[in-house]
Amino acid sequence: MTPECDLKKLDRAYVWHPFTQMREWTDDEILIIERAEDCYLIDTEGRRYIDGVSSLWCNVHGHRKAAIDEAVKTQLGKAAHSTFLGLSNPPAILLAERLIQTAPRGLRRVFYSDSGSEAMEIALKMAYQYWCQKDAKNATSGKKTFVHLELAYHGDTLGAVSVGGIQLFHDVYKPLLFRTHSAPSPYCYRCKFGLDRESCKRECLSELEEIVKKYAHEIAAIVVEPLLQGAAGMIAHPAGYLREVRRIADQYDTLLICDEVATGFGRTGTMFACEHEDVTPDIMAVAKGITGGYLPLAATLAKEKIYEAFLGKYEEFKTFFHGHTYTANPLACAAALANLDLFEKERTLENLRPKIERLSAWLARLRDFSHVGDVRQAGFMAGIELVESKREKTPYPPAQKIGIKVCRLAREQGVILRPLGNVIVLMPPLAIPEIVLEELLEVTERCILNITEDL
Repeated sequence: MTPECDLKKLDRAYVWHPFTQMREWTDDEILIIERAEDCYLIDTEGRRYIDGVSSLWCNVHGHRKAAIDEAVKTQLGKAAHSTFLGLSNPPAILLAERLIQTAPRGLRRVFYSDSGSEAMEIALKMAYQYWCQKDAKNATSGKKTFVHLELAYHGDTLGAVSVGGIQLFHDVYKPLLFRTHSAPSPYCYRCKFGLDRESCKRECLSELEEIVKKYAHEIAAIVVEPLLQGAAGMIAHPAGYLREVRRIADQYDTLLICDEVATGFGRTGTMFACEHEDVTPDIMAVAKGITGGYLPLAATLAKEKIYEAFLGKYEEFKTFFHGHTYTANPLACAAALANLDLFEKERTLENLRPKIERLSAWLARLRDFSHVGDVRQAGFMAGIELVESKREKTPYPPAQKIGIKVCRLAREQGVILRPLGNVIVLMPPLAIPEIVLEELLEVTERCILNITEDL
């Protein structure tokens, strides 16, 4: 085994990490994870860390879960991969059936890909081509734009960035993006309307409806992250918001695309966030937790009416001309099937309820902290916004790196967290034992107090 010091040297010499300023990527910051088990990550020195963000929001049942390990090994003994273009494989077929049985009622078709961004790219292309083939005139004029929310994040490919709204991530690429309509996000700590949450919801829905009504002739779909906007800083939507968005889409004859990449597979307390408001989108993107955090896999689920618009004779060229080399990879699909089996066998959602309640109680207490501007939660997803001045709602300057400092201190105390600017994100594996959850919360609280009160 290469010594850790040599691995760090090689990392510095050859690797370019995502969302990382490499000039400031020091040896002290390079943490090399060699192994994992249960809800812990283990580095090359044998130190153990609680996985407080589920390895970027995707681990569900913990690491090295025997049932998923065995499912992947069994499939590996049959075939690691074959193309899904013109061929099929048993795990992909069986998984498609399970996904439709599990998803909001009315979704009927499954199109596989490799990541959440790709699943959203597919959703956008599906929606656009649907209208083109539903109305021949739309190919040159008509429904070819999208409505999205301010502060939206749907991935890093160009279509997904076009319906994004986070300036830090997206502004530099504006010349490459297609035109969209942006509607206000329904709630954040520094609400631009200065209103209470319910009033803000009404105002934002009113603005959204005005946009959709005015441009109904050209809008292909409304794109939302249901219940919670993750990368925006864990912005939780008020109750009833999603249901009203569904109404607006129906009233003005446009599609609704729901991005369940982060919120799907139990994160909000139900299998999918849409279930909280009994909403079925026309198209839904899923990824992250689909394999329990084991292998890259994503899927775009669509209603039958979407699928039927792509049917025709070969020479009509109505085919959805989109695909990826590893689409419906059998190993990933086998892991996903085992993941869904575990949801049922271990009653994952039922056992999650007391942990959500414990997290809620802890977050409520943090509201009184002098440098906690807001706390936001949707099920087992939470964000703690740290501010320089609570009264003035003044954020810490980026140069102070408050979120980064909190997470660095937490790492020293055996917990892996990741900040979104000055928002500390908590999103542990759903199966985390309550005793480990308590330790995670204690360390997070201690680190927030130590960093903010020391300034």
